[in-house]
Amino acid sequence: DEYEQRKALWDGIDVNGNGFLSLAEISKGIRDVIGVDELFDCTPAINRAFHYSKNRTEGGEQGFDYIEFREFRLFLQTLRMFFEFYQAFDSIDEGDDRKINKEEFANSKDAIERWVGVIEDMDAEFDSIDVNEGGEILFSEFVEWAMAKDLNIEVEEYEEE
Repeated sequence: DEYEQRKALWDGIDVNGNGFLSLAEISKGIRDVIGVDELFDCTPAINRAFHYSKNRTEGGEQGFDYIEFREFRLFLQTLRMFFEFYQAFDSIDEGDDRKINKEEFANSKDAIERWVGVIEDMDAEFDSIDVNEGGEILFSEFVEWAMAKDLNIEVEEYEEE
């Protein structure tokens, strides 16, 4: 049963048994309990999933700084999704600086269109993603855009098989 599996995972991560998890505990749990190195090494996805999930329910006993069990399912779902988004983001980020500039975005037009569909004006699309108008797309901005566009990199995997 999925609930029991999730509860066992939670109990493995919540080593002190206090009923809530900090970002540090979540990160350590991904390394020690889940044991997937590729996921543990993907700090931006972990951070984004944590911050996304901890603000989705009415603040529990610990407020908005921790994840409680009732938020844990959402955390796991968004972690999977944001890990996928980070794989896409990282493939566009040619400079490995955790930012995407206009040239990198334009160079990845074919891949991006496989993930989200046709984009008529890459410059306008870039500008719509760059919400803070910093001239580069940050992962947090990319996540919001990817969610709105229903980004799916699995399309590419099916085409390769």
